[in-house]
Amino acid sequence: MVGALFLLLLAVPVVELWIILQVAGELGLGVTLVLLVLISVAGAWLLKQQGLQTWGRLRATLSRGQMPTAEVTDGALILLGGALLMTPGFLTDAFGILLLLPPARVVVKGVSRRLLGWWAARRLGRSRRSGGPGASRSRDRPPPVIDVTEVHRSSQTRRAEDDSRGRG
Repeated sequence: MVGALFLLLLAVPVVELWIILQVAGELGLGVTLVLLVLISVAGAWLLKQQGLQTWGRLRATLSRGQMPTAEVTDGALILLGGALLMTPGFLTDAFGILLLLPPARVVVKGVSRRLLGWWAARRLGRSRRSGGPGASRSRDRPPPVIDVTEVHRSSQTRRAEDDSRGRG
């Protein structure tokens, strides 16, 4: 995992530079720089709009007394999109703007949930089939029964014995 992250951190700037050089070769350096600035300005506007919208939904959800899980996830993806927009380059800008668009965030949330579930099952070695948490019980064995009345009676008996010892 760390190796893949390290490789990604090395590869992204190299790919970004290559794309910028290709675009500059086709359109010219001035047009390329103007394009990068325009994308950043449009991304900043979209970031502000989506951030405020999500903040409003989060506050409304909290005022109803509900957990704002969707809003927090959206906020995290918007934050990631903003960070990608701050990184100069066309590739990171494209991914950043995608994360700021609500339909794309829905897709990213679904994919990331599946990936996180797969990773957790692999990492923890538990699944419904392996008997980990959430595994269904065998149909042959009934769930254990705890008789609470017996526990209650025995504690009352112990208390009565303690009282009689203290008095005598």
